[in-house]
Amino acid sequence: MKHLGNSDLEISPIGLGTWAIGGEGVFGWGPQDDSKSIAAIRRSVERGINWLDTAPIYGMGHSEKVVARALDEIGSASRPFVFTKCGLTWDDTKNVIHNITEASIRQEIEDSLQRLQIDVIDLYQIHWPAFPPGADAPDIEEAWSILADLMEKGKVRAIGVSNFDAAQLERAHKIAPIASLQPPYSALMRQIEDEVLPYCLDNNIGTIVYSPLHNGMLTGTMTRKRIEDMPESDWRKQVNPAFKEPHLTKSLQFTEVLRGVADRYGRSTSEVAIAWTLRHPAVTGAIVGARDAGQVDGFVDAMEFRLGDDDLAEIEAALPASITLL
Repeated sequence: MKHLGNSDLEISPIGLGTWAIGGEGVFGWGPQDDSKSIAAIRRSVERGINWLDTAPIYGMGHSEKVVARALDEIGSASRPFVFTKCGLTWDDTKNVIHNITEASIRQEIEDSLQRLQIDVIDLYQIHWPAFPPGADAPDIEEAWSILADLMEKGKVRAIGVSNFDAAQLERAHKIAPIASLQPPYSALMRQIEDEVLPYCLDNNIGTIVYSPLHNGMLTGTMTRKRIEDMPESDWRKQVNPAFKEPHLTKSLQFTEVLRGVADRYGRSTSEVAIAWTLRHPAVTGAIVGARDAGQVDGFVDAMEFRLGDDDLAEIEAALPASITLL
């Protein structure tokens, strides 16, 4: 277990991400069977994962509801920590709206508590400082003050942010301590190494990275044919640069390097890709998504796997140019 920043949470090196189990919708992953989602959550807890990461926007509330059903089946004695977020809402026509004003956040947390069927959220995070990414972010101070108030009132145990750069972290840090940052990070997507991870390390901010498998690209199961056959409702096919040229060929070639390392140890390619992110001293944990129990079994042992210096050198030599997720 690893201590998450300045919080009182001790978390496993891997947490289960529930983006894909939201199913179809904006930034959806295509059709998803809820019973398989619940089985994935239960298997992750059985295998030692003690935290789930979700968000209201995943399936527009559906992911949180599925998490609630799984928690009910698991029972209170084994219940994992629940991490969720605020800041992305939607209207009656399913248009996504970024809103981190006080009124929105206070309504969002009540909605999330109701969907999750819990009394306290273990980690509550600002999902994006602005959206689309790169837009002005004038409301950070207001939003962070509200999250600090929610923690003081006992609505949440710890507060964090997601997708913040170093300058935005500093703006929030001046108001109240930050327990955690959730940034994208994989061997294909390394932008946070220059400024963000050093800032977190210097300021006792836990880092729980998302997309360590780069949305499935680094699992070793992705092929050109599989990508071509993805449903049109799968956002990766439409938006993710790694799934398109000029990046696709290099992404697939790099995955073969990871597969070679994995084969030497009798491990999965996913385990190697996740272990590569966990090697960084600033990384507290990695969020890995699963759509069924079998996928959990394919990566969970990365919690105990460590790459050797020769492995890291081989991977480093093969790294393609870093790309952005969105």
